[in-house]
Amino acid sequence: MVESSAADFLPPARTLESLRAAAQRCRGCDLYRNATQAVMGEGPARARLVLVGEQPGNQEDRQGRPFVGPAGKLLDRALAEAGFARSDAYLTNAVKHFKWRPRGRLRIHARPDAREIRACRPWFEAELEAIEPDAVVALGATAAQALFGPSARVTVQRGRVFASPWARCSAMTVHPSALLRIPEEEERHRAFAELVRDLKAVKRALESAAPKVISRTAPTRKAARARRS
Repeated sequence: MVESSAADFLPPARTLESLRAAAQRCRGCDLYRNATQAVMGEGPARARLVLVGEQPGNQEDRQGRPFVGPAGKLLDRALAEAGFARSDAYLTNAVKHFKWRPRGRLRIHARPDAREIRACRPWFEAELEAIEPDAVVALGATAAQALFGPSARVTVQRGRVFASPWARCSAMTVHPSALLRIPEEEERHRAFAELVRDLKAVKRALESAAPKVISRTAPTRKAARARRS
């Protein structure tokens, strides 16, 4: 049985604008059925830095913009402390539709499964190919494994900067939403400082020579295009 995929819905001309419009018609998996809309990335078309999260949340789904909820505000703070401006970065997610389960009147985040992540992969591949960033940062385990392969482990590899087929400076760190779930204030402050530390490592790498460590866990852009042709 052939799995459905977003590849069937990609536009012929893959600019960020055309991708954003085409994503609204995507039926590559069933997540579109319960989502308000597809939420593509946001930021400059030639951004040096791309950050990839897991999926849009409740507020992102309603507004049609990535990282506009509490986790996005926390990420804004971390970027600023690391020396980045959000307006200079492109923010997106590995999965473009909000997966949720009801709890009373609330819509509670549900983690996308492997099939849904694979189905949505062509969207963020196309975004990265259109932007050609110098740095890509995966936020959280889902994004890290979608970008760098199933062996990627944020707890082990966070803060390390390496070259990958996506960008000469690639890294992974925790998703800011994880910090919001920490009840103790002192531990939450420490976790925030560690997130800033990871982003600062990417900032330093961007300002210096390209990293020497090559990741071979993710497909090359040429291979990704070949799969879709």
